[in-house]
Amino acid sequence: MPLVTSTDMFKRAYSEKYAVGAFNVNNMEIIQGIVQAAAKENAPLILQVSAGARKYARPVYLKKLVEAAIEDTGLDIVLHLDHGEDFEICKQCIDDGFTSVMIDGSKHPFEENIALTKRVVDYAHEKGVVVEAELGKLAGIEDNIKVSGKNATFTDPDEAVEFVERTKVDSLAIAIGTSHGAYKFKGEPKLDFELLETITRLLPEYPLVLHGSSTVIPEFVQMCNDFGGNIPGAKGVPEPMLRQASKLGVCKINIDTDLRLAMTAAIRKSFVENPDVFDPRKYLGKGRTAIEEMVAHKIKDVLGCSGKA
Repeated sequence: MPLVTSTDMFKRAYSEKYAVGAFNVNNMEIIQGIVQAAAKENAPLILQVSAGARKYARPVYLKKLVEAAIEDTGLDIVLHLDHGEDFEICKQCIDDGFTSVMIDGSKHPFEENIALTKRVVDYAHEKGVVVEAELGKLAGIEDNIKVSGKNATFTDPDEAVEFVERTKVDSLAIAIGTSHGAYKFKGEPKLDFELLETITRLLPEYPLVLHGSSTVIPEFVQMCNDFGGNIPGAKGVPEPMLRQASKLGVCKINIDTDLRLAMTAAIRKSFVENPDVFDPRKYLGKGRTAIEEMVAHKIKDVLGCSGKA
């Protein structure tokens, strides 16, 4: 089975009020853990590659690993570029066989963002590839994305309508209070559901996306620290908020930080409990299992997409 686009996935997700998980991948064990969980839960799946992942693992290796996952499980999988910063990287991924790309022009003024996004959309649609864009700026840090809290801006609903109409982009990442990485600011994380409802009302049946949606599971943070880490207490997005967002037009929810924490916690624990281990299969296998268990939880209890493949 070939890679697929997210078009049909999002139509069903919007209609049945759940979200599809978009999980960032960097190596074989991460891909295997995610895909094994999705296969067991019979869930739709988006695997996404950041600029950092492309540099670390190289695109051809990641694509072949994803193709192997499809052959192994028979799942429909979307291969998505996360946070493409310019036309060239989007074009390269499209030409390399990605079925979905994100062009992130949110750092640019509104008109420049529209022009850049439309250029990517025009090229992608000729190749049968779908495009995600971003409007508004999320705070936080992820790979090469760095936005301070004072520079974060929520998505303007009227601008969102104009942006979608003029660019013909297939989905839109909005800023309603999530943050890349782990929350670094004081107070409780909050999502602006009134703003989300307004955008959904103005863009009916249109797939919205939430970035920065890891919950920063406390058990993994604690495990990391118990076995030699020094990760400060951090606050992610409470899982009930993500479930509510999926009922209000959010069809894709990005998860990365929780994957990193799960794998790191399991590997640190393995080294402490077995200090003489030197076989990578022993500790990377523990990390893979931790990711599988965490992703299965997300699919069943947070995204609500179990059995929707």
